[in-house]
Amino acid sequence: MHNSERIKVLFNQSIQTKVESLSQLSQPISDAADLVVSRILNGNKILSCGSGGAAGDAQHFSAEMLNRFERERPGLPAIALTADSSVLTAIANDYDYSLIFSRQLEALGQPNDVLLVISTNGNASNVNFAVQSAHEREMTVIALTGQDGGELGKLLEHDDVEIRVPSDVTARIQETHLLIIHCLCDLVDQHLLGS
Repeated sequence: MHNSERIKVLFNQSIQTKVESLSQLSQPISDAADLVVSRILNGNKILSCGSGGAAGDAQHFSAEMLNRFERERPGLPAIALTADSSVLTAIANDYDYSLIFSRQLEALGQPNDVLLVISTNGNASNVNFAVQSAHEREMTVIALTGQDGGELGKLLEHDDVEIRVPSDVTARIQETHLLIIHCLCDLVDQHLLGS
């Protein structure tokens, strides 16, 4: 297969995953956006985390909230727990890598804050410990997952929102997670700023 043909296959797979996700994910994305808006208006903050590519997505979300998305507005309170290499390596060294996010939540998480977690398969122990820590602090969780939701899906409580991409392919899940993040940012702006 020539490169151009392979590229067409990959584009079409990505498009198809998004098309298949639309009907299943519209309501959970809307619910997650409503949750973010209500908590921000209540004076709470959004913390985010994930491992690997999901760490970059967590930082991307935080940057869009804290700075701006597509329209001018005041910054919104968002913190990416993935961004401080000194904190991450200190916790991993002094305790355990699986605690790199939960230790931060012990210091930063407050009741009614929101934790946005991103995991393609739901089996990242550091993300799952963060979910448990968030629940201990009476926080609500928004989980961007894929595949069967993994262990993360089993940890979610009634008020949490899971946005599970219907795919088993990591790259397609990650691509759809980015679209979901942009949807959340757009919906937050629409609610706060109007059309």
